Amino acid sequence: MPQTELFDKKIRKMAVLKSQLAHDHSAELKRLSRIKGQVEGVERMIVEKRYCPEIVNQIKAIRAALRSLEANVIEGHMRHCVNQAIKSRDPQIVQEKLEEIVMLMKGQG
Repeated sequence: MPQTELFDKKIRKMAVLKSQLAHDHSAELKRLSRIKGQVEGVERMIVEKRYCPEIVNQIKAIRAALRSLEANVIEGHMRHCVNQAIKSRDPQIVQEKLEEIVMLMKGQG
């Protein structure tokens, strides 16, 4: 492989790594703040000795909100990090990202 090709490949790989570090999840902070409020609400319900089904319903709402947050973060990862890996044309980086997605989908990540 010619030197220029190796150099180009290293530059693309560095660009991918840099773009991953720059990925921003701050848009999720509002959602996360709302979830924290829901958790605090459940705590108050328990302290107030509220009716069990009411507490369970709030816990279910929190779990749904967390699943939605998780889905948004994964979507952001796919749209940003995986997309950048594909653009890098580095098979090793692409494979790493695909393995990450598989692990996340299996619940092991």
